[in-house]
Amino acid sequence: MALLWLVVVGSLVIVLHGIWFGRPVLRNLKYSRQFSKTRCYAGDELEMIETISNEKRISVPWLRLEAMMPASFVFRSGSGMDISQGNIYQNHKSVFTLKPYNRITRTHPFVCSKRGVYTMDTTTMTGGDLFGVWRSSKPIPVQMTMIVYPSLVNTEDMPAIYQVWQGEVEVSRWIVEDPFLILGVRPYGAGDPMNRIHWKASARTGELQVYKQGWTADPQSWIIVNIQDSAEMWSVVTRPELIEQALRYAATAAVEAIGRGLPAGFAHNGYRVGGGRDVLRIEPDYGTPHLEMLLEAMAETELKCLVPMEQFLQDEVRLNEEGQQIRSYLLITSYVSAAMEHEIGRLHEQGHRVTVLPVEQLKRNTGAVGV
Repeated sequence: MALLWLVVVGSLVIVLHGIWFGRPVLRNLKYSRQFSKTRCYAGDELEMIETISNEKRISVPWLRLEAMMPASFVFRSGSGMDISQGNIYQNHKSVFTLKPYNRITRTHPFVCSKRGVYTMDTTTMTGGDLFGVWRSSKPIPVQMTMIVYPSLVNTEDMPAIYQVWQGEVEVSRWIVEDPFLILGVRPYGAGDPMNRIHWKASARTGELQVYKQGWTADPQSWIIVNIQDSAEMWSVVTRPELIEQALRYAATAAVEAIGRGLPAGFAHNGYRVGGGRDVLRIEPDYGTPHLEMLLEAMAETELKCLVPMEQFLQDEVRLNEEGQQIRSYLLITSYVSAAMEHEIGRLHEQGHRVTVLPVEQLKRNTGAVGV
């Protein structure tokens, strides 16, 4: 009889415990997650900060938070989370016990090991009583986006031709004529194009006169990345490490050019996140906001070819026929085909400079620099 009463009383205690602690377990709970940065370079170390608060007078015996994160976020061992690692995503579990009107904040250091744009939508919150009589779950929206730029390369580790391109761009700041800066007229000389003839001045003087142009301090520098790793590749990149290296070169060139006060533009012949069927072209400009736009475009680049590079260069020749601005191209590519050489020659004939930067293996480790 005593055993029966013990069972009855024990069952009653368990049920009452479940009703008291289990049913309201998820009420008046607030959860937030944030990163110490939302933009960084690959290789940077950041912190994920979780805050959970119990705003009621009843304790929470246990609370589990589960979230899917990119596998490229490498958390330190002993970060206070149970991590189930996959190839693309990893499942994170954190367990809390909360007293009444209590708040807990946890900081989890991690490294962003790969460039890209990562979106995290929800976290699942599950809680209950100690005996498992009641258990409740609900999703918690945590809209977050992390933009990871390509890591930067030490200047001494760049191919030697890169230094030549830098020098040419610096010199061209002072020796390239600006078609929009008209200082007056001068006599026609051999090699002057017909579209620079000043017809009214020519009629007045009886000799051909052309516009006298000033010198620009703003050369148009374009950084072009060839997403194809070979002439035979037509869709998905077969050697992604080469293209990732090309994007690291491009990020380094953009940071250094804009850091020196030069305008820089960026383009590539691949797909990008949310880009549709249009080839990416970002016109040259100055300043930190523009640099962040270029780096974000590099982070969004998908390893899939949209148009062949020879077609891209052919379109560039056509676009340049409509303008007069001399451009300095830095073409970052793992190969140069005969068709590409032909189009590069046409760009040279138009007066533009094209420097081919070959993609090669680094001799040293790359260095990542924060924004």
